[in-house]
Amino acid sequence: MVQDVRILNTGTLLELQRRLRSAGHENIRASMQRRIRHAAEPLRDDLQNTMRTLPIRSSGRKPGKRGGPSPTRRPLRATLAAAIRISVRTTGNPGARVWMDKGALPPDLKRMPDVINTGRIRHPVFGNRRRWATQTATPLWWDKTIRQHRPRMEREVARVLDDVRNRLT
Repeated sequence: MVQDVRILNTGTLLELQRRLRSAGHENIRASMQRRIRHAAEPLRDDLQNTMRTLPIRSSGRKPGKRGGPSPTRRPLRATLAAAIRISVRTTGNPGARVWMDKGALPPDLKRMPDVINTGRIRHPVFGNRRRWATQTATPLWWDKTIRQHRPRMEREVARVLDDVRNRLT
């Protein structure tokens, strides 16, 4: 799984950052950060929407098998979608980053972003570790969504950098 997506043009961003710092243009730097974040927001929103609507299929119960309520009340897809984040940095390693924040997930779901992206989810049946179920989801949903947005994001970030460079000269 692509753990995160980063739109970087490190050389250009670092050069612009140095010029901004030496020129003392805080408002241009804040504007650049805001515009880069704005370029990444459609990707985050689409990833969240894709996660919320991701079909997860099961082979179903075998005849004569009992069912029951889920041992947790938290919705899986909504929990994972809420953990998708954006960060924008203009110093150090500058760029925009969209990632799944595993720190925002409950302890039992820390590995779920990697597992669900493979398309095969194995889990104990209602917490019983002697009985396991396998469910399937659309494989590589994260990677496919990122691939769709990457050209647009790269164009938008390049436009932001050109605007900032023009304002500095």
